[in-house]
Amino acid sequence: MTQHTPDLLTIAGKTYQSRLLVGSGKYRDLAQTRAATDAAGAEIVTVAIRRVNIGQDPAAPSLLDVLPPSHYTILPNTAGCYNARDAIYTLQMARELLNGQKLVKLEVLGDEKSLFPHMPETLIAAEALVRDGFDVMVYCSDDPIQARLLEQIGCVAVMPLASLIGSGMGIVNPWNLSLIIEQATVPVLVDAGVGTASDAAIAMELGCDGVLMNSAIAGARDPLRMARAMRLAVQAGREAYLAGRIPKRHAASPSSPMAGRVA
Repeated sequence: MTQHTPDLLTIAGKTYQSRLLVGSGKYRDLAQTRAATDAAGAEIVTVAIRRVNIGQDPAAPSLLDVLPPSHYTILPNTAGCYNARDAIYTLQMARELLNGQKLVKLEVLGDEKSLFPHMPETLIAAEALVRDGFDVMVYCSDDPIQARLLEQIGCVAVMPLASLIGSGMGIVNPWNLSLIIEQATVPVLVDAGVGTASDAAIAMELGCDGVLMNSAIAGARDPLRMARAMRLAVQAGREAYLAGRIPKRHAASPSSPMAGRVA
């Protein structure tokens, strides 16, 4: 039996067994958030600092009560920010709330309708945050040039969208994603647009290092079952990528070899 070395995801020098990252919003309550996170097998959980309490309001329930940082990597993000200044301030506040944590997720949106990344502001914020000592994972367009610029700035992971946030449309441009993956020397994680398990599997088969999702799980009819499905899909897609698929052909190829057959 072939022995395989552990296939771990490494981000900013820390390793993770799970390649599925999940969000913490849109669930019925905090108990369901915890249950879905565990069903997904996720180790990294993103938190929208502007929308979720992790200590900003001492009188309100905190997400950290059900997802303690001792068991999960809490990844603060800048959802709801539309310029570099607000994003930088939000993550500086998150660093204080999380005892100096450096790993963050940057997203600067262009408008409230499309939620498409505002790349000029994203680049400004990324450069300032890296200079300030943050380990920046960054939501970006599926433009290979923009992804390269973010890596050159010093971001520890690039996170191109598969399609619009919350759309469930899946991967609309696999060729662009493939170009980003081919050139990247940091992890590439699909962020936004995944709708079902097959979308996650395709992202992993393309060679993505991981997938981040929230709406696809929290908005499902049965979030816990969908979380388990996504966990298996990410694992299956990764295994298929490592195994190496057969080439596509325009002709049949028999499953059984013809040489040596009995007449």
